[in-house]
Amino acid sequence: MVTEHSIKSYDEELEHLSKAIAQMGGLAEGQLSSAIQAVAKRDSDLASRVVSQDARVDELEQEVDALSLRMLALRQPVAVDLRAIVSSIKIASDIERIADYAANVAKRAMILNSMPPVKPVSAVPRMGRLVQEIFKEVLDALVERDADKALEVWKRDEEVDDMYTSIFRELITYMMEDPRTITACTHLLFIAKNIERIGDHATNIAELIYFLVHGKPLKGARPKKDTTTTTHDFSSEET
Repeated sequence: MVTEHSIKSYDEELEHLSKAIAQMGGLAEGQLSSAIQAVAKRDSDLASRVVSQDARVDELEQEVDALSLRMLALRQPVAVDLRAIVSSIKIASDIERIADYAANVAKRAMILNSMPPVKPVSAVPRMGRLVQEIFKEVLDALVERDADKALEVWKRDEEVDDMYTSIFRELITYMMEDPRTITACTHLLFIAKNIERIGDHATNIAELIYFLVHGKPLKGARPKKDTTTTTHDFSSEET
């Protein structure tokens, strides 16, 4: 028999889950913002703080997973509640990866700061600010459960790919013209690819929001325009 107490308890668990996801998103957004500033301002102390904050995001992801699994096992949710819980697990994973990539950007920034500055570095923070804006928009869409806003984020992935391709080509050209910059530019390539991957995870979250609201996946191919071809996936490198 379902009692008023059990309904209230269930609602509180759903609210707790939403708050944990929102807290993860806020922390990851702050990490991304600080990591970008660390690159732009050559601030190693700020970069170090970004890296140290990553553990808290990991803890929150574990909390989301544990609560979600408990609710699936004990509450037997259906319809939108089931979608909300399953989507929360996936969204938490995407946010955790975003925080990881932000930490990787910060680690690379600390290495770059020990070298003479190179001209192309200014393009990377511009890309970072674009991705930061997209991530903020998708977090707003998540809180508001706004599928239309999520769809707009989903469409913006092409902007990130265009900017990444431009930066990639600029860095390759710069290294060819001045081989002394190869080391610094390689670190910038890692940073740019990590930022591009953050954009991909923001797009993943947008797709999950659309599914959560409508109960069906987004139709059509994801807009992608990354035309670079490399023998190494820069985003997979842990520093």
